[in-house]
Order: sequence, then structure tokens, then C-alpha cells
Amino acid sequence: MSESQMQVLDNVADMVSVQPEATVSRTVMSTEGGNAVLFSFDEGQELSEHTAAMPAFIQVLRGRLLVKGGDDEREIDPGDLVYLPTRLPHAVKALEPSVMLLTMITAARAADAIDGRTERQ
Repeated sequence: MSESQMQVLDNVADMVSVQPEATVSRTVMSTEGGNAVLFSFDEGQELSEHTAAMPAFIQVLRGRLLVKGGDDEREIDPGDLVYLPTRLPHAVKALEPSVMLLTMITAARAADAIDGRTERQ
């Protein structure tokens, strides 16, 4: 599909299922502007603290997560949106069986997305 066309995924939360005692990830969209990755977590499963080379958004689609970013820690539920800037140490832990959508913005586009500017050559 061309980057000049809208892309739609129906029922994204149903594209992964929670597996016993596991964390599962699946890239569901990859575009020039970023990637969307679904994660499912069984209760107690986690992504240990790490950093990323690009900014990212976390949305809980089902369940409840504990997200740590830098010195902050929050429980997030469906409907909440978390922004993680580039290189901020962060971790995610499932407080119950959960599905999360991680949207990563490619670095070349991050400045435009944040401040609304478009560079022209």
C-alpha cells in the first residue's frame, strides 16, 4: 500500500492474545513515520527497564499496566495515553492479563510531530 493512502487496521486488540506466563509482541504496522507494535502480557509479565532511540506512545487496549518512566510510575488503564521521550529509561509490568499498543515515531519525523514544523528542502 502506498504511503499516500490511509491505512486502517480493524480490531487491533484482537491481533494478539495473552499467552500463559508470557509476553508476546507483534508489529502490526510499519510506515515511514513510525511503527505500531502490539504486546500482550500475562499477569506479572514485564518489559524490564530499557531506553529507546525514538519517542513512543503507550496505550492500554485491555487490562492494566504499571509503567515506569524515569522517576515516575503510574498504573494505566484502557483510555490512558503515555508518552515516552527518546532515551528515557522505562519499564512496563502487567498487573493483570493485558494488551498494549506501542507506537514508535521514527527519529526523522519526531521533531515534526512534536512541534508541528515541516522541514522543506
